[in-house]
Amino acid sequence: MRSLAGLALLAAAAVAMASPFGTLFAGSRPATVGTGTLAPCPDTPNCVASLAADDVHRIAPIAYRGEAAPAMQRLADTAAALPGARIVTSRPDYLHVEVVSRIMGFVDDFEAVPGASGVIHLRSASRLGRSDFGVNRARVEALRTAMAGL
Repeated sequence: MRSLAGLALLAAAAVAMASPFGTLFAGSRPATVGTGTLAPCPDTPNCVASLAADDVHRIAPIAYRGEAAPAMQRLADTAAALPGARIVTSRPDYLHVEVVSRIMGFVDDFEAVPGASGVIHLRSASRLGRSDFGVNRARVEALRTAMAGL
C-alpha cells in the first residue's frame, strides 16, 4: 500500500507541474493504439513490448496470481498513480494509459492485455522521436515492482 500512496503523491505533483510546452510535443495517438490488441514495436528503440521478438524491444510480461480481471484492475490502479498518467481505457481484457512527461509534455502510450498462464502482456511506446532514454522500459519495470507488492 505504501508504494501506491507514493505513486499517487507523485501523480498529484505531476499534475500540478504540467508541461510548460502544453501539447506541442504530445503527438497524435497512433491508429494501432487503443484497438484492444498490442501492436508490434516500430523499428525505433523507444518502445518495449513483452511480445516483441527482438532483444532491443522485448521485456518480460507481468506475472500475477489468481484471476485476470482483478490483476488488470490492480495494474490500472497502479498505472493511474504514475506521474503524468491518464487512463484512457480500462477493461478486464485491455488497458490503455497515456503518460505525459513533466517538462516537455511528450506522450507515451502504455497498453496491457491478459495472456495465458497468469501473465499480463505489455507495450509501452513513445509517440514521437527515436530515443526515449529508457523511459518506457523503466516505467514497465516500476509497474512490475509495484505489482509484485500487491
